[in-house]
Amino acid sequence: MAGEAAAVIGKSVQIRGEVKGNEDLLVDGLVEGTISLTESRLTIGSHANVQANLTARDVVVLGTLVGDIQAAGRVELRAGCTVTGDIRAGRLSIEENSIFTGKVELTGGSSQTGVSGGEKPIAAATQASAPTTPTGALFGAH
Repeated sequence: MAGEAAAVIGKSVQIRGEVKGNEDLLVDGLVEGTISLTESRLTIGSHANVQANLTARDVVVLGTLVGDIQAAGRVELRAGCTVTGDIRAGRLSIEENSIFTGKVELTGGSSQTGVSGGEKPIAAATQASAPTTPTGALFGAH
């Protein structure tokens, strides 16, 4: 697929239902339902408003997404995007000024053993509430 242009769902296009394919896809319009591109790259463009569960090899989000993402490879949340949903992927990249609410599960697509530890800061950032247990109690102090 190197050198081939991605298929495009333009800004004025609205799709409700299921989108399936075997080529790279750029969504810049409205999609509600499911998008399945198991062997390809899916890009949610900066003008997109997607309310769908996504399955793709790689996913790049520039716009607004409400739904779960499952990727065999990499998920990239780019600056200015808003994602509400859970992510299950081999690798995850979150740029500054991205808004993400949900859970992350890294599926071990990397040989680094500490990669899944990245889950904790993300979860803590989305909760933003004061601890109900005194700090000393967390470490076994009496």
